[in-house]
Amino acid sequence: MPPQKIEVFKSLEVWAEQNILVHLKPVEQCWQPQDFLPLPESEGFYDQVRELRERSEELPDDYFVVLVGDMITEEALPTYQTMINTLDGVRDETGASLTPWAIWTRAWTAEENRHGDLLNKYLYLSGRVDMKQIEKTIQYLIGSGMDPKTENNPYLGFIYTAFQERATFISHGNTARLAKEHGDMKLAQVCGTIASDEKRHETAYTKIVEKLLEVDPDSTVLALADMMRKKITMPAHLMYDGQDYNLFEHYSAVAQRIGVYTAKDYADILEFLVGRWKVERVTGLSGEGHRAQDFVCGLPSRIRRLEERARGKAKQASNVPFSWIFGREMKV
Repeated sequence: MPPQKIEVFKSLEVWAEQNILVHLKPVEQCWQPQDFLPLPESEGFYDQVRELRERSEELPDDYFVVLVGDMITEEALPTYQTMINTLDGVRDETGASLTPWAIWTRAWTAEENRHGDLLNKYLYLSGRVDMKQIEKTIQYLIGSGMDPKTENNPYLGFIYTAFQERATFISHGNTARLAKEHGDMKLAQVCGTIASDEKRHETAYTKIVEKLLEVDPDSTVLALADMMRKKITMPAHLMYDGQDYNLFEHYSAVAQRIGVYTAKDYADILEFLVGRWKVERVTGLSGEGHRAQDFVCGLPSRIRRLEERARGKAKQASNVPFSWIFGREMKV
């Protein structure tokens, strides 16, 4: 990135310290996975595990497919920290840098780390899923990395993370709703708690983009248009279990069918962010910036039209085996 653009982020360090780091929680005030799990040191541990397993029996296989996919996405956290640390001007240069950007990235990673830990342990105790296949999927995914198309560019990177945090907030919120509908109130609490973390992180990332629109509107609007032309790919789109080369597509189809994360959600997120950032009111743009502005503001309705057309041409559902649930078939 040109030096003058890197300087934009250097100049925002005091602002980030005052406005972004406040969205982190001190460790002693954070929930921990053990707050929601059977206590291994207690005499009642086996009874608590039995209750957890009995509750999980009420949940259908398609719910577990989506919950596993969400958990695997969270467990690939090393990849996401690595991606953020490729971004010019905000990366953690030493691994222990004291810049606000680096402090945020490390502490954000530490907060996010609890999500995969909690879901992983919950699924393990449920006995409903094939943990070895899940563990292989996690290893494959971390090894494969990701391609968010952010190109070491923090403008693209923060737009991507704002979108993704809202997507995970919606996804975990919907798994909480479904767990409640199936009578597992404890799991609903687990998923809802994770969703609330994602919402807090979304707030931080959206504030960063909002500030960039204020201090460098042209570059930010151009980056937003660039990111949306490339399309936001989900961070786990390279997931593979050693068997199914279309695993992410199949997992996504189940998530769409049961209403956990849908094509409509994608358009809703973009519409929300365009409104939140007041993109249509941004001034000080070049001719190219104005064209990018028009493109971004018109995109949600265009995506909705395409999604409606795709629904009208929906392919016939087929059954696909999922190794995560011991090879049982699921409609996709």
